[in-house]
Amino acid sequence: MNSTSARLARAVRSPLGIVIAVTLWRVLAAWLTPVAQDEAYYYDWARALAWGYFDHPPGVALLGLGVQLLPGSALAARLGALLVSTLTLLALWRLYYACGIRREPLLSLSLLLAAATFPGLISGVLTTPDTMLALFWVLALHEALAALQGEDGRQRWRWLTAGAATGLGLLGKYTMVMIGPVFLVALLSVDRRALRTPWPYLGGLIALLVFLPNLVWNAQHDWLSLRFQFGHGFTTDTGALSLPADRLLGAAVPHAGEHASAVPAETGERLTGIGNFILVQLLFWGLPLLVALAAPFTGGRWVRSLAELRDALSVPARVLLGAAALTPLVLFGSIAAGGSIEANWPALYIVGAAPLLAAAVRPLARWAAAGAIANVLLLSLYAAHAATAALPLPHKADRILRETHGYPALAARVAEIGHAPLFADRYQTAAMLNFYGAGAPVGQWPGLTRPSEYGLGEIVPIPQLEQLRQTGFTLVVWKYAVPKIPGFRRTESETLFDCRGLPLHRVPDIAWPDASPCGDDWLHVWRILRYEARHPAKARKSAAAARPEDRLARHASEARRG
Repeated sequence: MNSTSARLARAVRSPLGIVIAVTLWRVLAAWLTPVAQDEAYYYDWARALAWGYFDHPPGVALLGLGVQLLPGSALAARLGALLVSTLTLLALWRLYYACGIRREPLLSLSLLLAAATFPGLISGVLTTPDTMLALFWVLALHEALAALQGEDGRQRWRWLTAGAATGLGLLGKYTMVMIGPVFLVALLSVDRRALRTPWPYLGGLIALLVFLPNLVWNAQHDWLSLRFQFGHGFTTDTGALSLPADRLLGAAVPHAGEHASAVPAETGERLTGIGNFILVQLLFWGLPLLVALAAPFTGGRWVRSLAELRDALSVPARVLLGAAALTPLVLFGSIAAGGSIEANWPALYIVGAAPLLAAAVRPLARWAAAGAIANVLLLSLYAAHAATAALPLPHKADRILRETHGYPALAARVAEIGHAPLFADRYQTAAMLNFYGAGAPVGQWPGLTRPSEYGLGEIVPIPQLEQLRQTGFTLVVWKYAVPKIPGFRRTESETLFDCRGLPLHRVPDIAWPDASPCGDDWLHVWRILRYEARHPAKARKSAAAARPEDRLARHASEARRG
């Protein structure tokens, strides 16, 4: 036991060792964990680079460029996320050092606790917009700190580099806008004189110029991405969304806004929302949080440790880290009181809060390090389960298998059938089929589920409705839905049951759960449906009349008759 504790103590005193160890674990987990649905969606974006997309700005698409190196490989696709997350750790190390946290084990413990939170570990494995956001959040804080700490304002020019990092962060994810209030609080508290110089304003201008290409893209696309995310984040109606794919419905039928106007929450609902929000944010720390709860029983050593942290931090560092921790919590806590938010949205607060937790648990540093390692082991077990389906988790708790299981086999079956054009009802299914190679590119049929990037026709071209009436199409749907497509009739169908540990079970035509080989314990039920025009002869005649050469012949015939 003593030798184990000694090894943990040595590990927690090596920032470089932490960076290397966490990176190696991320590589292993990225190789082991199958691609999740939203990841596959972002990897599809990487095949059609643009300055904006339906859901997000372009940063996450750049992370996915590795998908073109080895199609179907999760590790290759995640190379960008692995690289950026490692750079984030290095930048975080440098930020804490610049703040004044230079003595050990506090420096290494701060880095370890930030890296070994569940969001910190996952961000280097799964490719998400938060991966890019985290890097530029840390870099923007580092440059702002340099601007605030410079003697006699000699470093105020660093607001330019802080602005550049902010602009790049906005190209990663729109929530980078939260850095604005952080900077403002720091300037008002530490260096008000800077507001009478051009540097902060030039930094803001640089941020705007860097972000400008995405604004131009939004302006050219009816502010689609910004409207969607604003409605998603604040649970409000931002107007109808009209997409090019809507012509497949026979007319341009705009989708309703992503969210209707929120109904004012009752007091009890608000308190429940805030309570759940706080609980989830605390759980992000994992087992080291239990160590923090034991810190008050260390005979006052934790109080002295907190005092040492306060003395070590410069005044600008205290203000900047405090604002960086509180701003995401206050903003998203307010939203959680009246609506719903995704758990990861406020996770940036961890960057500012980690040194505080590290100081609190410093008297129990070995136990805190053991807790961080336990977090790594728990996620390792979960990654192994994603690859093997070995753990007997209840269906509702088994999100990783619902996200990843069975899609390679589904893609192989769709490719085997080979009836193009191909569509799916959900963007997640389309993305997974494209990642694993379903033969022809798979788009999303509009009007069935939430609209997505596929509705723009940039990733997968949108065929003409007349063409589909002539050729028919294949639609892959999830669960039990068998859509009625106006102007088309279903001619063939097949049901596929995805059970853990079993190959896909195929049943001709429409089948129900009693046909599943695993009873009610299935992970997915998919249907592959073939649609043809209701009146194929009329459709062919209409398609022929639409061809230019036939229109010319018709006009010549009419002229002769005239």
